[in-house]
Amino acid sequence: MAAADLIPADVRARLSGLRLRARRAVGRTGIGVHASRSRGAGLEFAQYRAYEPGDDRRQVDWKLYARSDRFFVREAERESPVALWIVIDATASMAQADPGRDGWARLDAAKVLAACLAELALREGDRFGWAVIADDGLRVAAPGGGLRQRDRLGVELHRLSASGGLSRPDRLTRLWERIGRHDLVVMLSDLFDDAVVAAAERLAVAGREVLAIQLLTVGERDFPFDGGHRFRDPETGAEVIGDGPAMRADFLARFAAAQVGLRARLAAGGIAHAAHVLDEPLDWPLRALFSGVA
Repeated sequence: MAAADLIPADVRARLSGLRLRARRAVGRTGIGVHASRSRGAGLEFAQYRAYEPGDDRRQVDWKLYARSDRFFVREAERESPVALWIVIDATASMAQADPGRDGWARLDAAKVLAACLAELALREGDRFGWAVIADDGLRVAAPGGGLRQRDRLGVELHRLSASGGLSRPDRLTRLWERIGRHDLVVMLSDLFDDAVVAAAERLAVAGREVLAIQLLTVGERDFPFDGGHRFRDPETGAEVIGDGPAMRADFLARFAAAQVGLRARLAAGGIAHAAHVLDEPLDWPLRALFSGVA
């Protein structure tokens, strides 16, 4: 399955008005609205322009000078050092789904959002790569561009499943070893694992532009459980047995407080954040982050 095939037609139609945006200026090069390609002594010819004092004389087209008696410099396009990184949490909690929509879990939403981000990058000529946080560590694909890179992502997403916990948080160090100084990072996670949040903070402190899309279930937002239930943590196996209505008010209050604390923590680190609940349109968090429209 190609990554593009994961995107529903209505979501694809609403992507047309979005562009990747990095909030930090990065000089003449950048991503999305900062132009992903810059002019210089690259490999792909782009255009001629008149010679200016200070230009490298090796870029002068002497054959054109012989014909026109004027100095022109050959400009080429070189790839921007800035790339989009899509970081996908694939630990067991991402397999959580809602009873009202069988077979649709957090990870399914993450896959579609990853495909959408790749489409935005592809449309703007930006390079993109990805990293998968899994129970066996971290899988990283270096940034690239074009349809082939999108196809590689499609293969990764097709085979991706959620399981286990992050047994070795120290393995996340590869994120800041691989991700460039000014790269744009979008993290797709429930953000329940402190190690994942800490990794986002460390990337931001190290100068990376970090955005986080938090994936939540309807149960976490509404706690619509009636009667007795057994609630189980998919990563630790811890269980709580209780009556849904009796637990609702306390759960919602505690969950809201935790969300306030998370938002404050991300904001303190300079990390933009958008939440997506599984019954909401998938483009909403992208619009919140890249167009300012929720």
